[in-house]
Amino acid sequence: MSDIRPGDHGWLAYTGFEERDRVIGPFVREGLATNEKVVYVTDAPADRLPGLGDGFDVAAVQRTGQLRVISRRDACLNRAGGFEPTMLLDTIAREMEGTNGDEYRAMRLTTDYSWLLNDPGVADLPGVLGCEHRVGDAVSPSTSAMAVCQIDRHACPPDQLAALRDTHEVLVEVDPEYEDNVLRIVRTFEPDGLRIEGELDAARHTAFAEKLALASRGRDGRRRGVHLDLSRLRFIDLRGLHLLVRHAVALDGDDMLVLDGLQPEVENVIEMVGWHRLPGLARGRERTPETEDPA
Repeated sequence: MSDIRPGDHGWLAYTGFEERDRVIGPFVREGLATNEKVVYVTDAPADRLPGLGDGFDVAAVQRTGQLRVISRRDACLNRAGGFEPTMLLDTIAREMEGTNGDEYRAMRLTTDYSWLLNDPGVADLPGVLGCEHRVGDAVSPSTSAMAVCQIDRHACPPDQLAALRDTHEVLVEVDPEYEDNVLRIVRTFEPDGLRIEGELDAARHTAFAEKLALASRGRDGRRRGVHLDLSRLRFIDLRGLHLLVRHAVALDGDDMLVLDGLQPEVENVIEMVGWHRLPGLARGRERTPETEDPA
C-alpha cells in the first residue's frame, strides 16, 4: 500500500472490514499527513472512515478542503438513483482540477463499488467495467492523482471479480508485516494467516516466530490455528521447520497450523523427517495460480 504513487489506478479486493481498513486507512491518513488532497466517495460519515479515528481532527481537514467526502448521490447517481458513470468521471475531473497548483501536492481518490454488485436491484457490472476503464484513462497519465478502487470479494462471482481486476494496473494489499531483500511476510485474511515469500533462513527465524505468534493470537489471548501460504517460499532450513512444528504442537484442542501451497522441495523435507504426522500440523490447499496471486 505504501508504494502507491501518482498515476497508479489501484485495485483492492478485500475479504472483510479489517483487511479493507488496514489498506485504506493508511492510504487516507498518509495522504492527509503529506499535504495531499483526499477524495472519498461514500455515504459513510467522515469520522467513521478508515484511518480517521484515534482523535484525528476530521472537521479541520474538511474545513480546509483537504478531505472531500462526497456522497454517492452527489458523485455518481442520477435523479432516479441509478449509477451514472459519466457523473463519477465528471466528479473526478472536477476534483483533479481543484488539486492543480501549489495548495496540494497530489490527490488521492477512493471509493467502494461493492454496493453496485451485491444488490440485484442495482447490479451493473458493465457500467462499472466501462467506468473503471475511463477512471484508469483519467488517472494513469496524471502526475498528481492516484486512485484505489475497493470491492468486497464476495460481492460478485469470481469471473466478474477477475474482469474488474483486469481494468486496473496496480493490485493493492496490506503493507508487509516484515520485509527485507530475502524474506517477505504478509498478513492474509481469507484464509486467516500469513503469506511467506522468499527464503526463511537462520537470520530471520526471530522475525518469523514473532509474526507467527502475533497472527495466531486470538482476541481472548489464546493461541489459535492459522494458515500459512507457502506458495512463494523458495527455501526454509530445518530450524525454520522446527519453529513451525513447535508452534503447531502447542496449539490448543483441534486448532491446526495449516500449510497451503507447499513447494515440492519443502513438502519433501517435511515428509522425510515425519513432521507431517504430528498433531497440530496440516497440509492445506494445493499450490495453484490463485494462491500465487495476492489480489
